[in-house]
Amino acid sequence: MLGKTVVVTGASSGIGRATAVELGRQGARVLLVARDRERGERALADVLRAGGTGECLVADLSRQKDVRRLAADILDRNDRVHVLVNNAGAMHGRRMLTEDGFERTFALNHLAYFLLTNLLRGALVAAAPSRVVNVASHAHFFGRIHWDDLNLARNYGPWRAYAQSKLANVLFTYELARRWEDEGVTANAVHPGTVATNFARGPSGRVGALLRLARPFLLSPEQGARTVLWAASAPKLDAVTGQYFYRRRAFPSSRRSRDEEAQRRLWEQSEEWTGLSTHRSAFALEGERRATDERPWR
Repeated sequence: MLGKTVVVTGASSGIGRATAVELGRQGARVLLVARDRERGERALADVLRAGGTGECLVADLSRQKDVRRLAADILDRNDRVHVLVNNAGAMHGRRMLTEDGFERTFALNHLAYFLLTNLLRGALVAAAPSRVVNVASHAHFFGRIHWDDLNLARNYGPWRAYAQSKLANVLFTYELARRWEDEGVTANAVHPGTVATNFARGPSGRVGALLRLARPFLLSPEQGARTVLWAASAPKLDAVTGQYFYRRRAFPSSRRSRDEEAQRRLWEQSEEWTGLSTHRSAFALEGERRATDERPWR
């Protein structure tokens, strides 16, 4: 990873922090994305102590304007992004809508992945062979996309919202792999295992109680980061795309996640939900132009 530029979201704690530190140890320049600057700066200090370089960028990824500002900041300083680790996520005990009108779990866990990845397309293509690693979960086996009630207004539950968002991660990964197959950018999803992070303290009610009871038996963030790190850095995965990984090997994902019509539909709907179908920001278009101009012929 020496000299490579890596973006890690949700990098202030847990799996994201462990991933960022280890990538820094391997020589990467790590752009840590955190919602809280103080916690993000502490994580950056760990990266620097490990021998890496980088900076902390602050954004609330549940807000689309923050995602766009973050992408603009990244592209303003970087022509190339070699690896994007979409890791930021949460489970919320009560139903909340974002300022964009989306249920908060779905907005953070899926729409932020989709929007940031697409806005960084030019920089990822310019760095090819490059990688997108989406941190998903076996929770997707229990999920379905509620097309007629995406915000779960009729029947909200923390687990239902989380499982829907994690299914969206896997559907998005497969469609991304197919659409960008000729761009030199791979896309893979990862189940890190059940990890003892701040995430497990979040939900209330029965889900929160179960997570807190299970906490002593969960993986450490460093253990959970192993497959994420492998997907982000293993040389043998340079050309491997469209896979779901668990314990550093390909693992069969759910039947719903392999539905190609659902993959296509989610992509097209996500373009509408994020405004990408009607508006491509100037910096994203410029990034794509630079990538086309600079990318060597193969």
